Parts: sequence; C-alpha cells; structure tokens
Amino acid sequence: MKTNKIIRSQRFTLRLSDAEHNTLEKLEKVLGLSRSEIFRIRVFGKSQRMLVNTVEIMNVLDKTGEEIGRCRDNLSQLTQLANTLRKKGTLHTAMLSDLTPLLKEYNVLQRRLERSVRQLIRYIIDQV
Repeated sequence: MKTNKIIRSQRFTLRLSDAEHNTLEKLEKVLGLSRSEIFRIRVFGKSQRMLVNTVEIMNVLDKTGEEIGRCRDNLSQLTQLANTLRKKGTLHTAMLSDLTPLLKEYNVLQRRLERSVRQLIRYIIDQV
C-alpha cells in the first residue's frame, strides 16, 4: 500500500523577539500543534485545518450553557406563575397574548443556538 507522504527536505529559519517566541510557545501548548504545523496552516492558507483555541471555545460554550440554564429557570418560574394565576382565576388574556410571541421567539432562537453549537462541535471534531 503506497502512502503519499510529503517529503519536507527544505529547512527554514526565522528570528523572533522574546514576546513573539513566548506567544508561539503558548500557541503550541494551547493548540497541541508543532511550530511547523502552525506556520504551515497560517502561511499556506489553502489548508483545510484551522487554528482553534479549544480552551477559549469551551469557556464560551460553558458561559452559553449557563445563560441557557438561566433562561430555562426564568421560563419555568413564569410557567409556574401563570398556572398559579390561572388556578386563582386571575390570569388575564392580555398577559397571555404578550407572552405567547415571546415564548415562540425564544423557542426559535433556542433551536437555532442548539443547531449552531452542534455545527461548531462537528467542525472542531473534523479539524482535529
């Protein structure tokens, strides 16, 4: 079975400042890529791979999850209040007509967010 392994016989040297060198070392650790891979991806933009800071993405997804949880809790409280008011007979139709479009919009945005997160996760997995 033949493999189409690329033979890299040309060497390239680059001088960096201390700050640039530190940044490069941090990138290596965060991305889990070698210096050579980082330069190839950045310089030869034809690469399908993308430099992804997974730590930062996970932090953003974590915060997004927290916000989704808060929204869910708020909706639960509103539902409980509406049920309590309905049982007492004090639920006004005007309140329902105000909340219904907001709940529909929330559901649409929630589904869109879930779809986007799934696409992001699939993309990251494909890049690794």
